[in-house]
Amino acid sequence: MRKAGLSAGALTGSAGEPAAYSVKRTKDEPAAERQVSNTDRCPLYFKEKNMAKIPVGILGATGMVGQQYIALLAEHPWFEVRYVAASPRSAGKLYKDAAAGRWHHAKPWGPGVGSLLVEDANHLAGAVEASKQGKLGFVFSALEMDKEEVKALEESYAAAGIPVISNASANRWTPDVPVLIAEVNPHHADIIPLQQKARGWNNGFIAVKPNCSIQSYTTPVWALIKAGYQIERMTVTTMQAVSGAGYPGVPSLNIIENVVPYIGGEEEKSEQEPLKILGSINGGVIQNAQYPKISAHCNRVPVTDGHTACISLEFGAKKPSIEEVKRIWASFTGLPQELDLPMAPKQPIILREEADRPQPRKDRDADKAMAVTVGRIRPCNIFDLRFVGLSHNTVRGAAGGGILNAELLKAKRYIR
Repeated sequence: MRKAGLSAGALTGSAGEPAAYSVKRTKDEPAAERQVSNTDRCPLYFKEKNMAKIPVGILGATGMVGQQYIALLAEHPWFEVRYVAASPRSAGKLYKDAAAGRWHHAKPWGPGVGSLLVEDANHLAGAVEASKQGKLGFVFSALEMDKEEVKALEESYAAAGIPVISNASANRWTPDVPVLIAEVNPHHADIIPLQQKARGWNNGFIAVKPNCSIQSYTTPVWALIKAGYQIERMTVTTMQAVSGAGYPGVPSLNIIENVVPYIGGEEEKSEQEPLKILGSINGGVIQNAQYPKISAHCNRVPVTDGHTACISLEFGAKKPSIEEVKRIWASFTGLPQELDLPMAPKQPIILREEADRPQPRKDRDADKAMAVTVGRIRPCNIFDLRFVGLSHNTVRGAAGGGILNAELLKAKRYIR
């Protein structure tokens, strides 16, 4: 995302929870080994119409991703935006005034958001007081500032007892911070108690979502690995939408009738982040998977929303047929679908058989803009298999993915 802006719990009650949702863990079992079993389900009170919503905050609320969080949360059944924070320039204004002339969504902000007073995200006093008063359960971080500043600020919120669900890249390589794609590695959330213990944090923690560039291929790759087909090597060529650069983004004369074959830091993220997501918890940290080896080319293209990727895969000794790959992807579901989480797509991987799909304009909004659409599945002349993947970069790849992670953490009782 383009650098901008910030440079210048208690409501979840236990009454009526079904015993079937109790976490399957003995007293001495390490938290990192805990997983929600197939018999665990969302507590029934999540689905009650009159349930008390958890008050949430948005850090970086006036930026593009912060605005996307606010728009997507407008009618959310579990969460309600009650706290907004941004740069010193916006602090002290009502949100409707701070966002005037800068709101980039067709959908308006939710009821009451416009009248919220914008706090300075660099100062924790307001957030801590709101948390003490039961007006802030956790925050979504959409901070756009220096990486080290973001890292320190997110850690200060967590240390103050406020969970942080982050969209920023600053903590993705912090060894005890989970990088979550909810359908792929929900068990990585179980490092949170170890993170809290190591840092002396009580209720606070940090969990992040990965870079938007990897969303269009990591879930399909995981589905094949889960089905027993090891992937040794892969190449990825991304065609990334201009909205991924934030606002005002790429200068028009640089992108109109043009493709920019370089996006700073994207290739490294595209090659390395999937390995952490596919890794394992060991000794209180997340250790990267060794495979697949990934080579990425990342390009900025003149598309508003929707990141497309062309992928070639080389399997190990066991190689699936094209029909088996299609079957695996068409039938794939994960824990968010089992739990029927509000932001989860019903079908996380949508298979298109047409020769010219997926396309950003036609497929980016599939299933709440949270599904990955795949197509053009065919043999590869160099590796074994090639395909095209597409995901919505500011929904699945940003705010929507963050909201789904928060729902997962709520379902696993790390957010209360």
